[in-house]
Amino acid sequence: MTFRDLHQPGNPFVLANAWDIGSAKMLAGLGAKAIATSSAAHAFTLGLPDGGHVSRDQALAHAQDLISAVQIPVSGDFEDGFGPDPDTCAETIRLSAEIGLAGICIEDTIGASEKTYEFDLAVERVRAAASAARALPNDFFFVARADGVMTNGYDLDEAIRRIRAFDDAGADGLYVPIPKSFDDLKRIVAATTKPVNVLAAGPYSNYSRADFAAIGIARISLGSALARVTHRAIHDTGSAILANGDFSGLSAAMPGDDVDKFLI
Repeated sequence: MTFRDLHQPGNPFVLANAWDIGSAKMLAGLGAKAIATSSAAHAFTLGLPDGGHVSRDQALAHAQDLISAVQIPVSGDFEDGFGPDPDTCAETIRLSAEIGLAGICIEDTIGASEKTYEFDLAVERVRAAASAARALPNDFFFVARADGVMTNGYDLDEAIRRIRAFDDAGADGLYVPIPKSFDDLKRIVAATTKPVNVLAAGPYSNYSRADFAAIGIARISLGSALARVTHRAIHDTGSAILANGDFSGLSAAMPGDDVDKFLI
């Protein structure tokens, strides 16, 4: 089954975001059908905060590491396409395909800020990226993100206006991260016939795959949430050790031999 074929509205697959070779191998070994990079989780591995601090070359090199590590499709979480210009977005598509990525997503948030590109430019960026994807020799699945609801840059009506325009501009899938309510998510799905991605983070971690399937979601991504679960373990267990000399949290550690089974 191709990466595109996995995108079935009402029968969503989990796009499991990895942050290094080990996590990619483990998620693949656990049965993930595809994995993705996470811009935030990758930044964390470099000791950097989320948001525009990783270069395109760094992101592509990281993605190449994950592609080489697994036998399943890999998609790239590539922020705003690494530049405001539509031609830059198109070039990011071409470079992504050259290294073997099955697809990428590009958002409408400007670089490291929470500001969003104005509507006409946001659409032109998607049109250029979609055109570049269609010109490739191999199939490539391009998702356009409307991030303004998550960043409080615009409301749901504007997000729907944008994804409809992104749809018309040629995006293969649409993505509005963290809408304010599940009813808002239903409106997003109803606004397009294209596959819609939901981010299983924050309040949406309280819903199941069946819940998302029932409203027609096609893809469930994890973003940086799984990586941040590991950071929670480091924080809580490390705090207990360093502040109180309490090592009991280490008893929950997965046996090394069991980890090794996923990495060989």
